Amino acid sequence: MTRTAEQMKGRAGRLSRLMPSGPSTAARTPFVLLVVLLLTGGLISLLLLNSALNEGSFRLSKLKRETTELTDEQQALQRDVDGYAEPDALERRARELGMVPGGSPAFLDPDGRVRGVPERADAQPVPTVAPQPEASAAEPASPTPSAPPAASVPPAASSATPSTNPTTPLPTSSGR
Repeated sequence: MTRTAEQMKGRAGRLSRLMPSGPSTAARTPFVLLVVLLLTGGLISLLLLNSALNEGSFRLSKLKRETTELTDEQQALQRDVDGYAEPDALERRARELGMVPGGSPAFLDPDGRVRGVPERADAQPVPTVAPQPEASAAEPASPTPSAPPAASVPPAASSATPSTNPTTPLPTSSGR
């Protein structure tokens, strides 16, 4: 048995010469550097990703706020358009421009015949309220009311000759 122990000792001696039994720092250094670099790179990439997401979040909230403002503005403009398109507003603006309601219309057939009897639109005086001047306490009130200015009353068409034309279009037969 001593021989086997010596042989083992010899083998162990040879193996111990090939592989040192002490702590080896030279083999661990590249591995530790690799792990540190991977962790650092991962942390930096997470930081950049988080910053990009925050920037996108701020941009998204800004765009939502702008969308809300533009929607409010669009709704206000639509209310204005609807107000201008109301029949009363259209009539008031047309009268301000001196327009009058038209008479009964006449229509042209494709063959050139006139269907109906056209009438001239007569301007009728529109009752307008003239602004009353404010009377001060020092100024006595005038006994006769002042006449409204001529510019506030639209010119009336001559109604001396009343129209005898019917207002409804006459039916015409086209022979069909």
